[in-house]
Amino acid sequence: MAAEVLATAGIDVTVFEHMPSVGRKLLLAGRGGLNITHTETVDSLLDRYGPARDRLAPSIRAFGPDQLRVWCTGLGETPFTGTSGRVFPSGFRATPLLRAWLERLEDLGVDIRVRHSWTGWSDQTAGVETADRLTFTGPDGRPVDFDADATVLAMGGASWPRVGSDGAWVERLRTRDVEVVPLRPSNCGFDVRWTEHFLGRFSGTPLKNVRLGHRGMWSRGEAMITEQGIEGGAVYALSAPLRDAIEEQGDTVLSIDLHPDLTSAALRSRLLRRRVKDSASTALRRCGVSPVGIGLLREATRNHIPDDSGALSALIKAVPIRLTAAQSLDRAISTAGGVSFDEVDDALMLLRRPGTFLAGEMLDWEAPTGGYLLQATFSTAVTAALGVMAWLGAEEPGSAVLAAGR
Repeated sequence: MAAEVLATAGIDVTVFEHMPSVGRKLLLAGRGGLNITHTETVDSLLDRYGPARDRLAPSIRAFGPDQLRVWCTGLGETPFTGTSGRVFPSGFRATPLLRAWLERLEDLGVDIRVRHSWTGWSDQTAGVETADRLTFTGPDGRPVDFDADATVLAMGGASWPRVGSDGAWVERLRTRDVEVVPLRPSNCGFDVRWTEHFLGRFSGTPLKNVRLGHRGMWSRGEAMITEQGIEGGAVYALSAPLRDAIEEQGDTVLSIDLHPDLTSAALRSRLLRRRVKDSASTALRRCGVSPVGIGLLREATRNHIPDDSGALSALIKAVPIRLTAAQSLDRAISTAGGVSFDEVDDALMLLRRPGTFLAGEMLDWEAPTGGYLLQATFSTAVTAALGVMAWLGAEEPGSAVLAAGR
């Protein structure tokens, strides 16, 4: 995105990509449908970014959901709105969009060099009047130098490292005294110590139409029982407070409402109609509790489901599941942490390295799934590109480099 903005302005752009091809994480994000943004109002959308709201607001207000939809349409992928206000390109997946995008970049003259891993800067400019000499490891393993008048670093966080975002940049910036908030998993699953009996029956089983709660915060949707614990969209929506609580106290409790469309009183009324010969499982099934839900009730009570209809209805509305750890960063959908916003100016330029700009997940922000991740990534890329243009000035546009992938 930064390369496109700069090249459209007539600036010579070279993209250095760590992987053998570009856009691999975009393709991964679009595996189940490329959710590029959301139809919420901008104010509501900004609230999704928590503590980073105010720092991201100028970027998202300048290049927000409306502008992103126009951009997508220009690539022949007119967006549509799916369930819950999520926005997708017409091809639904990332492949058609990426193909059209790369053709546009080629037409703009963007030079893309794959299999180049960024290793930092060289302070030896040998008399060359450039802002930076960047160093890379090239495809043959040999060092490569590149002189740039400005640089955009867009190397992602550290989730899904097999597609390129391995976080190797962290130490390279720290050695230059840039403050990097430790990278942590975001939009991740959590470990649960399930019993062998429960795992044997329900590992890989979805929990459909449930409501999850933690310390007064709630999310509704689906979750998945896994061998390690629990994951899924409804879990990801609460992943930041769940992760933080585990870091503070060692574990935490997630509440699962197995029947969010019924009140406790309505459930109790149904349970009171239990037939004399009905087992507890049969009575629960008649109330609309799924087999995996019944299994969760047994897990939470150590197989002692209460007979009292009032206690049982309350339990159905808030089954306590103890989470023991956030799952690993390399399995998370996205990353929390990154370069502190105190290290960049309003144009996202590094204060300690003038002429170097940051975009995307390298910065210290996080957001839930639902289009918010890609929206902020695109928006900060545009801000960084406009910052490059201002840095270079109108008289001598010079050249810019977008270092992507690692």
